[in-house]
Amino acid sequence: MKKLSLVIVLIMTIFSMAIGQVKTPAASPSIKIEQEFGLTTVNLEYSRPGVKDRTIFGDLVPYDKMWRTGANKNTMITFSDDVTFAGTDVEAGTYALFTKPGKDMWDVYLYTDTENWGTPEDWDESKVAAKTMVKSTQLQSSVETFTLGLDNVSSDKADLVLTWDKAHVAIPLAVATDDMAMKTIDKVMDGPSAGDYYNAARYYRENGKDLDKALTWMTKAVEGRGETFWNTRQLALIQADKGDYKTAMATIKKSIDLAKTAGNDNYVKFGEASLAEWKKMK
Repeated sequence: MKKLSLVIVLIMTIFSMAIGQVKTPAASPSIKIEQEFGLTTVNLEYSRPGVKDRTIFGDLVPYDKMWRTGANKNTMITFSDDVTFAGTDVEAGTYALFTKPGKDMWDVYLYTDTENWGTPEDWDESKVAAKTMVKSTQLQSSVETFTLGLDNVSSDKADLVLTWDKAHVAIPLAVATDDMAMKTIDKVMDGPSAGDYYNAARYYRENGKDLDKALTWMTKAVEGRGETFWNTRQLALIQADKGDYKTAMATIKKSIDLAKTAGNDNYVKFGEASLAEWKKMK
């Protein structure tokens, strides 16, 4: 009898464990995304509810009331560097993203307390790192799943974009990429490698800075690494930007020959196109 009882208990235990392992899909699945713009990284962590044939704004999400901006735990945004959030300077760090949707305009908040399931029970204005009001535009068709992301990404600007149902809201972000890049360049130029010279020279040329410095640095990059199809092309581009097309054409011919030897057809085409353009500029 004791053995039978033990068997029954064992079966019940196994059955209970099996039930405990049942998994079902989340109603509002979570997501973590990372986006770089310039030298800055933005991380978003949030849950994504669906429309599911419901009236969203003005009903499920009431107008003019604080919203967690997603589902479940509050939505979080992390900046690796100091940013400008719709004109307000914000320090690097992690913030909760709260919104107060309106029919035409939304209030958007960055909140320093990120440990809330939904909105805080007691809202503390001292914890508001930034607040802005932005326009909500209506989309032609409905977006089923709540979505946050970064659009219109450039080296120093991006838009934090929210879309759900037919609402579209964009909050402008900006970072001092040029200041960060210049500080990095100034720091490493005390003892730069060939790669440092190359990166600094290319940045200077592409951003319209001192071409004499760019030429000096790219020349040192070529000397330090030896002639390659990519560094000789960059050297030729700088020479051409300085108006020295004769020297630039001689340099780009080296790049073309090196690219042919390396079997890089793209750089051959790039070089030949530059050569044809510069012949007209002589």
